Amino acid sequence: MKFLVPELRCLIVRSVRKYCSEAVATSNAAGATQSTTAVPLPVVNLGDRKLPFLTGYENPRQAWVESFDTVEEKKLGLVDLHPSVFGEMPRIDVLQENVRWQRMYKFVSYAHTKVRSEVRGGGRKPWPQKGSGRARHGSIRSPLFRGGGVVHGPRSPTSYFYMLPFYTRVLGLTSTLSIKLAQDDLHIIPDLEIPTDDPEYIQDLIQTRNWGVSVLIVDAEDVMPRNVTIATDDLKHVNLMPVYGLNVYSMLKHETLVLTLSALEKLEERLLYQLNRMDGKDMCKKFKVNQV
Repeated sequence: MKFLVPELRCLIVRSVRKYCSEAVATSNAAGATQSTTAVPLPVVNLGDRKLPFLTGYENPRQAWVESFDTVEEKKLGLVDLHPSVFGEMPRIDVLQENVRWQRMYKFVSYAHTKVRSEVRGGGRKPWPQKGSGRARHGSIRSPLFRGGGVVHGPRSPTSYFYMLPFYTRVLGLTSTLSIKLAQDDLHIIPDLEIPTDDPEYIQDLIQTRNWGVSVLIVDAEDVMPRNVTIATDDLKHVNLMPVYGLNVYSMLKHETLVLTLSALEKLEERLLYQLNRMDGKDMCKKFKVNQV
């Protein structure tokens, strides 16, 4: 290994010198001949977004804004992300509560058993009350008899609906978004405009950028551009969702989360409002059906 160190050192020095010489030559050529074409600027620069409720000891997170109108990935600039939304410490227990709640609140059990009044037969007394020496019974459809009714059995339909505490749901969203950003599974794009409605375009884009086997694309509006809607219609592993429907279960179910800039703005605005609202104690009260 010690024989390779000088060679690597020389290689690094030569590479740096070559890069510097090329940079100087490029700058001289650019100064000598002024080009009429303007250099494209990044769509989003550092500091463009004003992050409210940002304390002095918190640093904003950053993510690249990537192109969506080309298969090859192009970095368009950096965007600041609020640390209260994308920089929270993940709570695995809160994620488990959110996933269990989303799987159970819409579940209805149709298991059904009959009580003694619903079982056919058993209308007459099986034997006289006295004189036979046997225990007294009034019907052979009593739960004591085989083929009789069932006591305390399941009755359909049985709803398992319950309401998760409000801020447990909010913390679940911030934890999931923070996990996606930390695992490099969160991607920001300017919009959903693509040049074609061919599904192969989306497949090639996902494969080229290594976005995984399933992708969730979120936009601020529920009516999305025609090309991306048609292109993802037959792709079962690529789903479109408006920002108001974003939830913990859907984000964890998909490997990659893609947000547009407009969806990012609305998502941060809504979550920061809920995290800093003055009447937060009222939202922690017991759930009521007519609660807003």
